[in-house]
Amino acid sequence: MKISLNNAKYKYEIFQIFNLFYNQEEIEFSDISEFKINIFKNKVIIENNIVKEYGFDNDLTEKENIKKAVYSYLVETFGYGFPYGTLVGIRPSKIASRLLKEGVSGSDIIKYYDKHYLASGEKAKLCIEVAENEKKLLNDGSHKVSIYIGMPFCPTRCIYCSFASNPINKAGNLVQPYLNALTKEIEVIGRIIRERNIEIDCVYFGGGTPTSIDEESFEKIMGVIYDNFVYEKNIREFTVECGRADSINFEKLNIMKKFSTDRISINPQSMNNRTLKMIGRSHTKEDVINIFNMARNLGFKNINMDIIIGLADEGINEIKNTMDEIEKLNPDSITVHGLSIKRGSRLKDSDNQAVRSFSEIYNMYQEAHDRSKKLGMFPYYMYRQKNTMGNMENTGYCIPSKEGIYNMEMIEDSESILAFGADGVSKLVDNKTGRIDRQANVKDVKEYINRIDEMISKKIQLFFKEELQWQNH
Repeated sequence: MKISLNNAKYKYEIFQIFNLFYNQEEIEFSDISEFKINIFKNKVIIENNIVKEYGFDNDLTEKENIKKAVYSYLVETFGYGFPYGTLVGIRPSKIASRLLKEGVSGSDIIKYYDKHYLASGEKAKLCIEVAENEKKLLNDGSHKVSIYIGMPFCPTRCIYCSFASNPINKAGNLVQPYLNALTKEIEVIGRIIRERNIEIDCVYFGGGTPTSIDEESFEKIMGVIYDNFVYEKNIREFTVECGRADSINFEKLNIMKKFSTDRISINPQSMNNRTLKMIGRSHTKEDVINIFNMARNLGFKNINMDIIIGLADEGINEIKNTMDEIEKLNPDSITVHGLSIKRGSRLKDSDNQAVRSFSEIYNMYQEAHDRSKKLGMFPYYMYRQKNTMGNMENTGYCIPSKEGIYNMEMIEDSESILAFGADGVSKLVDNKTGRIDRQANVKDVKEYINRIDEMISKKIQLFFKEELQWQNH
């Protein structure tokens, strides 16, 4: 798909809109093109098979007018649109949060989403509902921080995965050096946190799959996390995203109980065995059921389960079966993800991509939404990813008092995050100005191990605004 454009200033925004409709094609900007887009002071003229002119609305920004014009032209070309319209950002509910704080009514917020983004009333209502539920638990402006710890190993690599995750059987000689580096990073920053009397809000141990390592190693790193960030810290939540059933056993569940883990995720993604095999998982739905029941019997009272909409060969019947099985288990929360085809995944370059109509994708989302509601759950946080099928959202549903608090704080950027481990991104949030400064650890495990002192120093400089002589401290 080639596009000619007379104003490169808005190339990225126009690319985003075209990518909604042509997300399986390469999009280029070229003088020789199928689409011609000319931006003038108060209008946009677009030409393909027909020529259309779109005047500007003075109540909107130039960028909003241009995106609406391109989107409207493509809707006419294809004969359909998307529920979020031109809204491609990853945090659509933040708009509703801001407007609610300004005292705007729900009905006027719905009109705002339509006027500025051509978003549907249904999605605007979802954003409002999430925003209203979030504000009950989000940081009120206090100077607390939340903690993220990353484990970049998994039993196998799923076909859709683009995270910093390495199959454990191929990374054996890196595991212990990684844990040594991670321990050092945690202990150095943990000591500064204690000395500065910094309050910790939530702790989230994710990945990857934290439970993919052996029991002895898992117990040691859990002890390090507990001693530095949990013990006598009065935190609101300690989550371990143990995730895959093929990495969890009785011993690891007991270790999590020992170190005061109060929320865990057991994530099947699908409860159809054929799908699990196809995406590269080495467990079955029966394994998921057994591990879930084991966790319940050990006293875990806050268990989340993730599913993915849009996996290859899965239609509405497969989603119904997944939700049937999950309903029997009755988890405390469900996170519904849309399949996002990313460059870093094997799925991007494979032929194993299901092409679904938008109506089918929509119906699968609606099935998961309705069934979550049937379990007494409500949407408490949401975010979006690029290249998600149907341009839909990822939504967390939970029963009352079982929200994943870290998820809300992280998505809404309402408090600072100290992130540890390969590919961890720390965020320093200024609640007064809204400014966010980020510091990313390197993604590659070997590089993280070799450059751990550099990672620690950069984190100290970002959060404490000084060069501490921590190595001799």
